[in-house]
Amino acid sequence: MCRAVSTYSTISTAGLSREDWLRERRTGIGGSDAGAICGLNPYSSPMDVYLDKTSEEVSDKDNEAMRQGRDLEEYVARRFMEESGLRVRRSNKMYRSVDHPFMLADVDRLVVGEDAGLECKTASAYNADKWEDGRIPPHYLIQCLHYMAVTGRRTWYIAVVILGSGFRYQRIDWDEGAIRDLTAIERAFWEQCVTPRVMPAPDGSKACGEALARYFHTARKKSAIPLVGFDEELARREELLQAIDRMQQEQRRIEQGIKCAMGDNELAFNDKYKVSWSNVDTTKLDTKRMKEEEPDLYRRFAKTTTSRRFTIKVA
Repeated sequence: MCRAVSTYSTISTAGLSREDWLRERRTGIGGSDAGAICGLNPYSSPMDVYLDKTSEEVSDKDNEAMRQGRDLEEYVARRFMEESGLRVRRSNKMYRSVDHPFMLADVDRLVVGEDAGLECKTASAYNADKWEDGRIPPHYLIQCLHYMAVTGRRTWYIAVVILGSGFRYQRIDWDEGAIRDLTAIERAFWEQCVTPRVMPAPDGSKACGEALARYFHTARKKSAIPLVGFDEELARREELLQAIDRMQQEQRRIEQGIKCAMGDNELAFNDKYKVSWSNVDTTKLDTKRMKEEEPDLYRRFAKTTTSRRFTIKVA
């Protein structure tokens, strides 16, 4: 069965400001969004993507790790060319699927002379195991499949530099079933959540919790709503807390037994485990004393932040 060639429109990213680039990204689902929508990105969630696409503000979630990834992109591309013998070039375009206009692609590189693209990644040595034996972190695999779906290219390569450790790359071939399913998931998200402004349900991830904290950052004092329809879930929460408490007590009992065996030794080990019970020196500022003895200095350096504390009590 022949695959229909995907068609797309493009916008030049050469000379495009970062703010304009971020604004353009908000008009559709990009490759880095795809894994989050599928619930496979440990650092983002469907709620994160929803809030980004529906926010009135153009927010830049840039951080040091992301900046290093961009700065090292050219190095990763050069290492890929050295190892694979292939040539790559920058695209300098953002692609939008004509058949599925909610799907965008801002690709790292295109492979010269092949119907293929390249995604460049960097990873810390602590995450090296996620790339062992030809494995690809699931949200990165989804990202590459998304780019294939938008551009219609039959192959995508992913290359990663493990900082201070090594380099590897993998080839990903067109998977009709996976791409069809991914497109359906993204369509459902865009048409059922983003377009009608219906926030996706929480998924319990840390990323979802952080998104809620950012979006609903400050409570309106003394405001209240009726708590309707949550009795069963709150009862289940109580059951989970009791089970967690029992398991944590068992965990502490196991750890205490090992500590008794170790005594004042710092390390214990066998063929399977290595246990450390080390000294840790901690220095803390005595703010109470500083407030009493140096009140002016305390006020100069005191900083007030606002966050929300979530508590549940049985009535």
